[in-house]
Amino acid sequence: MAMKRREFLRDTAVAAGAFTLGFVIPGKVRAGAGEGAVSSAPFTPNAFIRITPDNQVTIILAKSEMGQSVYTSLPLIVAEELDADWQAIRVEQSKVDPAYNWPAFQMMITGGSTSVRTSWEALRQAGATARAMLLAAAAAAWGAPAARLVTADATITDPETGRSATFGEMAAAAAQQAVPADVTLKSPDRFRLVGKDQKRLDSELKVTGRATFGLDVAAPGLHYAVVARSPVFGGVLQSFDASRAEAMPGVVKVKQVPTGVAVIADSTWRAIKARDALDLTWDEQGNGGVDTDQMLQHYRELAGQPGFAVQEQGDFEAVAAQADQVIDATYEVPFLAHACMEPLNCTVHDRGASGGEGAEVRVGTQMQTADRAMAAGILGYEPEAVDLHTQFLGGGFGRRAAAWSDYVAEAAHVAKGEPWPVKTTWTREDDTRGGQYRPMTLHRSRLALDAGGRPLAWHNRVVGQSIDGFKMLGMEPENFDNAMIEGLKTQPYTVPLVNLEAHMTTSAVTTLWWRSVGHTHTAFMKETLFDEAAHAAGVDPMDYRLGLLEAHPRFVALLKKVREMSGWGRELPAGTGLGVAIEESFGSIVAEVAQVRVKGQKISVEKVWCAADVGFAVNPLGLREQMESGIIFGLSAALYGEITLKKGRVEQGNFNNYRVVRIDDAPAIEVEIIDSGAAMGGAGEPGTPPIFPAVGNAIFAASGKRLRSLPFRLS
Repeated sequence: MAMKRREFLRDTAVAAGAFTLGFVIPGKVRAGAGEGAVSSAPFTPNAFIRITPDNQVTIILAKSEMGQSVYTSLPLIVAEELDADWQAIRVEQSKVDPAYNWPAFQMMITGGSTSVRTSWEALRQAGATARAMLLAAAAAAWGAPAARLVTADATITDPETGRSATFGEMAAAAAQQAVPADVTLKSPDRFRLVGKDQKRLDSELKVTGRATFGLDVAAPGLHYAVVARSPVFGGVLQSFDASRAEAMPGVVKVKQVPTGVAVIADSTWRAIKARDALDLTWDEQGNGGVDTDQMLQHYRELAGQPGFAVQEQGDFEAVAAQADQVIDATYEVPFLAHACMEPLNCTVHDRGASGGEGAEVRVGTQMQTADRAMAAGILGYEPEAVDLHTQFLGGGFGRRAAAWSDYVAEAAHVAKGEPWPVKTTWTREDDTRGGQYRPMTLHRSRLALDAGGRPLAWHNRVVGQSIDGFKMLGMEPENFDNAMIEGLKTQPYTVPLVNLEAHMTTSAVTTLWWRSVGHTHTAFMKETLFDEAAHAAGVDPMDYRLGLLEAHPRFVALLKKVREMSGWGRELPAGTGLGVAIEESFGSIVAEVAQVRVKGQKISVEKVWCAADVGFAVNPLGLREQMESGIIFGLSAALYGEITLKKGRVEQGNFNNYRVVRIDDAPAIEVEIIDSGAAMGGAGEPGTPPIFPAVGNAIFAASGKRLRSLPFRLS
């Protein structure tokens, strides 16, 4: 299929979450493209590809690799259209450059399960353009029509004459070719790489220890820092005495920074020990009384009062008064930490402090442009004078996408004016107690049913905080935050009347997006509520859903697939049950069935079956991994995850009291992919939302106990 450049720009422009990747790299950077280009110069036809004369094909990665496999999936798209040798591909992390911006926010950012689906057309265009220029160069050199030439494994061949050349051998000549206005993209039936299982390109780097995460960063003269922060959210430092800390071995400097007091030493451990010796006085700004039990009680009270009308489709009370039965249920979810395996860290070198120019930042980040700008402003440089290097991320889940760049800003303050690079590290306890949590949220939901158990009307009132990140991106909510009701305004079940209300609260506790954002609580509420409706109607929960989804064939196909996979309806041992849930999020639909065993107070998730429809899977193996990852991540929260505060202090600190699923907790997981041909959806987050209600519904099937609060507890 032919695609003109104007059509490419139009079709990938910002609209409903789409964006345009920078395509043509600036001429000053495009080596080998001008007069006097030498044969040793690389061929860089655009911002994503570099081919050197030794036939090394390097694909530039403009997204952050945090376990979601973009290090493989995005180069795979380029390699497919380029006809590169996949086994010899080299991947290089991009610098911060407008060519890689997400125009929705005019910055480099990785998040929202957007990386593959919004890069698909742009990266195909990049690969096809480079291939066309290589073919044009070979055609000119051999006096052959370009249409006759073929490419495979980074080699160009003329079938008629048998002549061939590697991409590298044609690199210099290709650099002289005009960038074509039109390119022809492959039809799907010609894909050799895309749509087939491909092993991760970063696996070897990680297994051998050659991958550099933020915590692995090393540099000549590197110093190490930790920061003493307020024990309560919003606290302000009044005074400190550093005399004992400064006298301890290895301590180089103690300095006040906006977030507290930094200790710089010759090792992180010595910095931590010296921090413990600081004498600090804090003004808690009235936040020493924050208590999550009291907050939750306030939420319950608000849930009984009218809120802001987000959606009104009729008079629920009038319909409910005539209904045969009304389910009235309250669902509660707590604050949640991201609990990345790699705690927050950032290394900053203020080169100007020692006679150099600008600065260097090495960090695992999801938001490069904002982080670079923040560091530059603090250090006193223009953003272009700061070299930001994106490292591998030991987990992100949204925590490393704070628009206010909190941990990078702090590291910049610590290193400002120092003659050596400084790595500022958060301990696990710092990280767990540092806020930016998934908001605590409560739903009071009422569902009116007719004599046959079908929904007549639904009223849902949600109470919770707004996500601070939206405010920082200029999306200031007035009466409600869309994350409070996402997945509800456009829910698929046939319900004639749906009314949604919201109470948006405030507190000192800082909040941020957390993997799958609002769907984490809206899917739990919705899919548990409709499961309750099925049982109230005396109908099998799977059949009940299918009966309400007749207008949505993709949902129906997934439920039928997961029913088949799980052997739904089979006889199970006593104390064992199956639960089902389905949710659409980030452009994808995922159905899951959980098999749960209940013995006394113990809940064991034995197996999970997952059917996923993301439209089209670029790398099915990577997609299955992401579904498994999302399920395990969600299970950690469903079974254990909870951040609580007493007297303003966070009670959890490490994995002993903020547990995650361990090997002996992890269920067997089976994933099937349905290629529906729909628009491509995301993969990193959609596997998480259905697991909460699937497990809750299975607990009910196993024990007869309906649990409406997370984490699940039978006591």
